[in-house]
Amino acid sequence: MIQDKKNAFNKFAAGKGLRSTRQRDCILNVFLSTHQHVSVEELYLKVKACCPGVGQATVYRTLKLFVEAGLAREVLLHDGQTRYEHVQAGEHHDHLVCTGCNAIIEFENETIEKLQDQIAERHGFMIRSHKLEIYGLCADCRS
Repeated sequence: MIQDKKNAFNKFAAGKGLRSTRQRDCILNVFLSTHQHVSVEELYLKVKACCPGVGQATVYRTLKLFVEAGLAREVLLHDGQTRYEHVQAGEHHDHLVCTGCNAIIEFENETIEKLQDQIAERHGFMIRSHKLEIYGLCADCRS
């Protein structure tokens, strides 16, 4: 799975005329090894630990390439902070975002998905993609 994503990104980069670089490979390896939503700063700190020569601007630009390549998705929080998550082919989930601590809880709900399809159909709308983010306070922040 990880190797497939690496191959897909390398093919995407080559299609854009971008040469393969050690820095980009390092950023991709670190990003694919994360299992949470990460900000540019958080990813930069992780990358810097194993590839000290990589700058924060390089991490930012590379994350944007991952999004363009379909390997990552941006999640913009209420406070303006953007986080990035992996995109799994054929997989979809939505988010509960805590406005207190910025925790992000992923969830899936078939009823919500069906309702969105029904609403789109009722309006003659063809859905290409969507995201649902619900903002509020997590259990820890509420107590």
